[in-house]
Amino acid sequence: MKTIRFGWAVALFICWQPVALVHAAAQQTHSNKTTEAAASSAFQPLDRWKAAVVSGDRAALGAFYTTSPAAKAKIPQGETQDPAEEPAFWSSLRPAGLSRLDLKVLEVKNPQPDVKAFVLRYEVNLQTGAGEKSGVISGVQVWLQQNGTWRIVSTQRSDLLASVPRRLPEPAKPNIQLYSNPEEAPAKIAVALAAAAKDHKRVLLVFGGNWCYDCHVLDATFRSKQIAPLVNENYHVVHVNVGDFDKNLDLTKKYEIPLEKGVPSLAVLDPDGKLVVSQKKGEFESTTRIGPEDVIQFLKQWKPQSKGS
Repeated sequence: MKTIRFGWAVALFICWQPVALVHAAAQQTHSNKTTEAAASSAFQPLDRWKAAVVSGDRAALGAFYTTSPAAKAKIPQGETQDPAEEPAFWSSLRPAGLSRLDLKVLEVKNPQPDVKAFVLRYEVNLQTGAGEKSGVISGVQVWLQQNGTWRIVSTQRSDLLASVPRRLPEPAKPNIQLYSNPEEAPAKIAVALAAAAKDHKRVLLVFGGNWCYDCHVLDATFRSKQIAPLVNENYHVVHVNVGDFDKNLDLTKKYEIPLEKGVPSLAVLDPDGKLVVSQKKGEFESTTRIGPEDVIQFLKQWKPQSKGS
């Protein structure tokens, strides 16, 4: 997957907000089908923002964005400081036939005290004259707390793109801690190799990041009833965080992972650390192009030979 990540949005916040504003932040410690009752971000301002989108309340949406200075947005047409841009876009979904909005949080970070940055996936259903259509928007929101109130200071989003069906299981709620801090990867690999030496399994490295929805889908697949036994019997899995394609580059080089082909990307190691195989063509980069049979084939092909055919 090559998609929206934190790097741009956090840099946008740091660069576009006045120094005094950043310093101050550091010192401050409808009942219908559109409502996703079980879907909560665990961050109430974001949940309220979602409710305003669902209701199509442009005025309520406008109140979520800073105005002095105006919130910044990066949209497919370019960068803008128009305070009406984001409220206008999101409030337009309701009149367009919004019948479902499922907001999935892929990653959360706190780049500064009283600042929260979210990588988000918005799954949308629109009821139109031609029938129901489903789509997806990828985005980032950076929130700042001022005087006890959270507001959005910078955003990035894609266009509403048509949903592409997947044959792999998708997580109802992505694990935002699937990929731990990048610097933890070497130690985790060492632990996995030591365990593999004892139980004669292999180590499966999954390069990616929490921002990567395809990485979450692949993890859900590994945990599925059909595939989990194959994984657990033969592999110790380590998720290697590549950041914004700028972390653990020594490991991607060592294990021959071409990041330009996207993630998730897999490498299999023997217990002695020797590389058995690595994906070099972005084989699993898009989980819309593969199915359970592809994952099963890979896992069976590269499992320890002593485990049988």
